[in-house]
Amino acid sequence: MSTKKQDRREQILRVASEVFATKGYHEAKMDDIAAAADVAKGTIYLYFQDKRAIFTELIDALSAQLSAAIIPVDTEADVVAQVKHNIRAVIGVLAQQPRVTSLLFDQASGVDESFRLKTDSFYRALKDLLASSLQEGQRLGIVREGDPKLYASMTIGALREVLVETGQKSGSKRTREQVVEAFFQVLQGGYLRLHPDRKGPKRRVYATIGAPPGKRRKAPDTKA
Repeated sequence: MSTKKQDRREQILRVASEVFATKGYHEAKMDDIAAAADVAKGTIYLYFQDKRAIFTELIDALSAQLSAAIIPVDTEADVVAQVKHNIRAVIGVLAQQPRVTSLLFDQASGVDESFRLKTDSFYRALKDLLASSLQEGQRLGIVREGDPKLYASMTIGALREVLVETGQKSGSKRTREQVVEAFFQVLQGGYLRLHPDRKGPKRRVYATIGAPPGKRRKAPDTKA
């Protein structure tokens, strides 16, 4: 695909996210997106079959960005710094995509079945990923014993509320780093164990919110 076509596609996605956030996904029409992008409606259809296809690409892109932002937690290095990095990375990615985050976290999903299915699949994949990471963390001794699926649901629920509040212009004046520290303190007082059993297997584990095995990257050598 040429650069010009790619730029046009990205423009449509950007404008569509604004239209969805302003009018709501359910009320937004392809005509609205075309008008906001200042292009003919037919131009939109050259790139996307319908608004569901646009929404799907927005969510898939966000998921990819989240996975790419996460580092594997090395239990032989500074676990605290790495967990804080991952919390900071997740909040940072979602904060940089406020309109898409709003679609996921702050809009009802019961009106449009395709919308509900996509948002449900996003949450399900995120919870499964986190639960798997927490289960591995339990094996390595950096996560307390318990139901990893329940831990994952509680973590994502808390993160969702924080992001909804942060996204409200008239809301809290807390800085992102204050949010990171507070969120970390909650996890520290909950399921995290910051001193893993050194007698256990020495392997990297995705703690807090992790990336799939195929996305593993080397942890930083210095403290974050």
